[in-house]
Amino acid sequence: MIDRRNFGAALSAFLTIPAVAQAQTAWPAPGATIRIVVPFPPAGATDIIARIMGDRLSRLWSANVIIDNKAGAGANIGAEFVAHAQPDGGTFVMTAPFMALNEYLYKKLGYDPAMDFAHVSLVALVPNMLVAGKHLNASTVADVIAYGKANQGKMTYASSGVGTSIHLAGALFQKMTGVEMVHVPYRGSAPAIQDIIGGRVDIMFDNISSSLEQVRSGQLKGIAITTAKRSALAPELPPIAETVPGYEVSSWFGFSAPAKTPASIVDKFAADVKIALADPDVRKKLEGLAAEPVGSSPAEFTAFIKKESAQWGKLIKEQGISAE
Repeated sequence: MIDRRNFGAALSAFLTIPAVAQAQTAWPAPGATIRIVVPFPPAGATDIIARIMGDRLSRLWSANVIIDNKAGAGANIGAEFVAHAQPDGGTFVMTAPFMALNEYLYKKLGYDPAMDFAHVSLVALVPNMLVAGKHLNASTVADVIAYGKANQGKMTYASSGVGTSIHLAGALFQKMTGVEMVHVPYRGSAPAIQDIIGGRVDIMFDNISSSLEQVRSGQLKGIAITTAKRSALAPELPPIAETVPGYEVSSWFGFSAPAKTPASIVDKFAADVKIALADPDVRKKLEGLAAEPVGSSPAEFTAFIKKESAQWGKLIKEQGISAE
């Protein structure tokens, strides 16, 4: 015969198991350490944005968020590290265009960009800006195109490295305008800017946050921006798309996790990114970098990366661009 009192107690205990289990597996646990890998050196845009977000998320989670710079090989060292990390919610990567580009720029990778990551959220977009040296007789996009066509194969454009958004912005400009230019890659934007100021290189499609100060001081000419709409940081600059319809390029930044990271963790991280981006202090810091805060669902970010990969992969193949 069933003892109703014992049965009731057992049933009550059984019904509380899911809640207890859920409490025990809540992510992240207070005081936990979360590693965000930045596959670039400190002080660059990817690093700065990761630190801004990491600081806010650490307070939101009551957890220790560590920014771990693992630079080298065009972001492949850091990306490979995260791809092979345990999918337990302890390790993430600050994703940038390399996630959509490197499979086309390198013959062999130690990870699969399409299969080894669970993408969390798109954090921010950063426009590039077409700048020119004062020596160049051009003040508008139409002027640059006219000068380039009159000097086919002679006009030079700088970049911060092969396969960067700055490089590909120039490659796309060539394709869409028919202007043949000579690509001059540098190790970073700073030395490239100095050579444009010095008249040794003609133009650059630089990140707006890197060269706006030189434009405002009169050292460089600000011609246009690469986004479809004007930037609030430099509203006086028209989009290239006003002269070259359909032209659009942005640098972008987001978070990704190792594949097989539980969906519950990925979804919570994405939701918390939106909370962090709603913080006025975070928005102010990002806007100071000319970064437009976004925030997205994992599905939206995954679709965004696939679109970027398809668009730029085609261009990279057509123009035979290689980082090796």
